[in-house]
Amino acid sequence: MTWILANIWTIVIVLILIAIVTLIIIKLIKDKKKGKSSCGCDCGCCSMAGSCKSAQK
Repeated sequence: MTWILANIWTIVIVLILIAIVTLIIIKLIKDKKKGKSSCGCDCGCCSMAGSCKSAQK
């Protein structure tokens, strides 16, 4: 119990970071299922435009 009390702020920060990373991953998965691009840029300027899924449409 003393170890937890001595490191409470470290534990809180780690839990917040885990929650943020989890939310980002969930958003990326949802966006991918909807077919949204992850880069958000103009495909004409992209070096991978020929292999991009949205460019093939």
